[in-house]
Amino acid sequence: MRVNVRDVMTADVVSVAATTPFKEVARTLVGRGISAVPVLDAEGVAIGVVSEADLLRKEEFRQLYYREGYEPAGRSRHDRTPGFEARRKSEALTAADVMTTPVVTVPPDTPAVRAARVMDQEGVRRLLVADQGRVVGVVSRGDLLRVFVRDDADLVSEITEEVLGPAKWITMDRLAVTASDGVVTVSGRTPTRSEAELAVSMTRRVNGVVAVVDELGWDEDDLPAWRGRR
Repeated sequence: MRVNVRDVMTADVVSVAATTPFKEVARTLVGRGISAVPVLDAEGVAIGVVSEADLLRKEEFRQLYYREGYEPAGRSRHDRTPGFEARRKSEALTAADVMTTPVVTVPPDTPAVRAARVMDQEGVRRLLVADQGRVVGVVSRGDLLRVFVRDDADLVSEITEEVLGPAKWITMDRLAVTASDGVVTVSGRTPTRSEAELAVSMTRRVNGVVAVVDELGWDEDDLPAWRGRR
């Protein structure tokens, strides 16, 4: 079974409105023990995100102007001139003033692996999950890690019954699948070398598989000679 975002996301989304006062946003983050909160419009569509870093801009700029030599977090000591965006957030009174845009969202049926790739590409730690525009959940890096803590027996069951088993070209009584700490070993024989490689490739794509140990043999090497030999 492919693990999608809907399978690991948090559906109970804590949110604020654009007009929510700055202090109320801070209380929400602290009180709920979260590091960011989406800003939603009246239809439940995300128009921004406010993180702890966004809120801390206010304190950074207060110190910048009242303590000589202070350097805002994440800024080079050679760059002491506040940017326009940072200054705007330091003067924020509401969520709309301090939020970061645009918002990065994914649909609920996004594969967990794809969501992790989006996080990496966008440089974010969490993604909002939107269904037809409305926010229905939030998924974090920690949520996506759940796919790697699947039980070994669960992995073996999926691989044998849902991945390799249904393949008409595979005779399961000639194969054996075992797993230890997410490392899956596939052994036995297939009719052809190409089928053996395909079986390993299919196993590797299963969510939660850390690595695949290929111990498969074959009856006929049907691949071109230039492919080499294992």
